[in-house]
Amino acid sequence: MDPTPVDNKNNATGMIALATLIFVAAVANLNLSVANVALPSIGFAFDASQVQINLVAVGYSLGLAASVLWFGALGDHHGRKMMLILGTILAIPSSIVAGFAPSVEILIGARIIGGLAAGMAFPTTLALIAALWSGPTRTRAIALWSGIGAAIASLGPVISGYLLTFADWGSVFLITLPLAVIALIMVIKFIPAHISETKAPVDNIGGLFSLIFLGTLTLAINFAPVPNSGTLIIGFLIVAAATGILFIRRQRRIKNPLYDLKVASRSIFWVAACAGIIVFGALMGAMYIGQQFLQNVLSYSTLDSGLAILPAAVLMILVAPHSAKLVESHGSRFTLLSGYVFCLLGFLTMLLLWQDHIPYWKVGLAYAFVGIGVGLAGTPASHSLTGSVPVEREGMASGTADLQRDFGGAIMTSIFGALLTAGYSRSIASQISSLPSSAQQQITSGIEATLQKSFSSAAELAQQHPQYSTQIIAAAKIPF
Repeated sequence: MDPTPVDNKNNATGMIALATLIFVAAVANLNLSVANVALPSIGFAFDASQVQINLVAVGYSLGLAASVLWFGALGDHHGRKMMLILGTILAIPSSIVAGFAPSVEILIGARIIGGLAAGMAFPTTLALIAALWSGPTRTRAIALWSGIGAAIASLGPVISGYLLTFADWGSVFLITLPLAVIALIMVIKFIPAHISETKAPVDNIGGLFSLIFLGTLTLAINFAPVPNSGTLIIGFLIVAAATGILFIRRQRRIKNPLYDLKVASRSIFWVAACAGIIVFGALMGAMYIGQQFLQNVLSYSTLDSGLAILPAAVLMILVAPHSAKLVESHGSRFTLLSGYVFCLLGFLTMLLLWQDHIPYWKVGLAYAFVGIGVGLAGTPASHSLTGSVPVEREGMASGTADLQRDFGGAIMTSIFGALLTAGYSRSIASQISSLPSSAQQQITSGIEATLQKSFSSAAELAQQHPQYSTQIIAAAKIPF
């Protein structure tokens, strides 16, 4: 029997259920962001290239973004509680493998599997909120889910930074293990077994198409700056284009589509979807590049670089409830545009003020603007999606809401990473070519390849040649 929607925000049972769903989302949100602070350490540990570092950062988002639509639909049909349980269980071994990975390739694979686990659990949390609550209570619940979730993702680097002061890089991937166990117990105890599921069959073929399309598109962006990888990139793009076309054609023809294109064509739906991709992608991209900038250029410790993003986390928590009120009083459009303005201010601050040797207030100001922007925009983006579909299609809406975050994060991180990879290699080559010919003759092709590989490779080379350490590190900072 389906439960009665929770209409009273003070209802104890409803608040426990909401807390459980936020707790499950916390496991996914923390796993999403814990790697950022550890990226320089991972680069040193494995002598990883910049592309490999990018894939460690984006792997989780890649697995999550590629699977949310399919897994959201499976939850709609087979049971949302079951998907919560399966996703939370799978998160445990994937975190363990990531924490003890013997190679960077295994670490990337574990991150992708962890993302697939989150794809089972994370979209289901919003689908359940939409099914259990209605009206203003639903808006407030989504605001809490969105704001706290984004803030937890922002706190990941703080926790990771602290751990890295006394433990190795693998410790950051073990953070969520106790949370996953607690979340699993809470789901089993407090979430109803069946909530407004549909009996319509799931389009598994369409789900596979969507997974391959999103995955290959993201990989193509990541490998774009890699020398001599044109054939691989073209292959990824061909597969992405083919599966994307097949997915759209199939969704138009079958009786029970995985992704209802009629619903998705509504302006309120697709505008909200695009808005979320931009806003949440901006947050993840800023944290990804920001952590490398803080540690590699400003020489922040892991703890200091994690603490540096606290303004974003705090302001997202503070702003999210006001975002819900703004949606009710001024509408989603005004609230969303307000969020855009603050995100823009954040990136303008980074563009104009972030240089070497800057004081912290310039860093904190940029993160504060981004935090306010995401806090304002997250609620209307998610609310517009869930409010524009029938309850039996909430999995599609929640899947799209998660796709906003994770595809946005994957794409923005991939684009920023690709720009950094290409810019870093080009900058090093340009600096070498500008040296006097006598100095150029001392730089072998092997040394040049090491310098162009990544900042961590350059820093390791500087340790091997202390007489040139200052020059090498200064050259490696310039591309950022």
